[in-house]
Amino acid sequence: MVLLGCTPKGRHTEQHDIFFGIGNSLKDMVPQMEKFWPGVQLHIDAWRTVTNVNGFAVSVLPADKKPANKERQLFFLNLGGYKQNEFEEFHYKMITASATKGDAIKAAIETAFYKHTGLPAPAGSHIDDKYGVDADDIHAIEDILDASYKQQFCIAIAASTNDALPEDEMHLGYAKWSSLK
Repeated sequence: MVLLGCTPKGRHTEQHDIFFGIGNSLKDMVPQMEKFWPGVQLHIDAWRTVTNVNGFAVSVLPADKKPANKERQLFFLNLGGYKQNEFEEFHYKMITASATKGDAIKAAIETAFYKHTGLPAPAGSHIDDKYGVDADDIHAIEDILDASYKQQFCIAIAASTNDALPEDEMHLGYAKWSSLK
């Protein structure tokens, strides 16, 4: 999970998007990230190797080893919210291992961000789109992976047998694109 940033030509502020890829390093994923957001000078603002999502162990398997019964899948949600007298829409990006989009939205509504980034409706925290609650974005991660990844790999989610499954490390801070090449 990579937070990409750039300032596209003709824009006045830096833009961001989330890229999901599969590789042994960020460098391995550079071609797919450039394909994902072509024609701009990218940088990385944050990244995370996704191995633990709300207590479930996440692993990548060869596509032909796809689990027969998938009780859960990974969902990416981008929550938006506002603060009094701040000319900004604040965002909180999260991943949840849930059975359905509805369950993923329920998990989002329980976050501190959703509960506390709050002005009264209609400006309060929201989950936009068409899901009954008002997320800027919600996607099943396997749906938004590049086709080349989907041909080679699948995502497996299993209840953790390790009570001390370590939290994923969040790598935060600006990384120049040239440092990856």
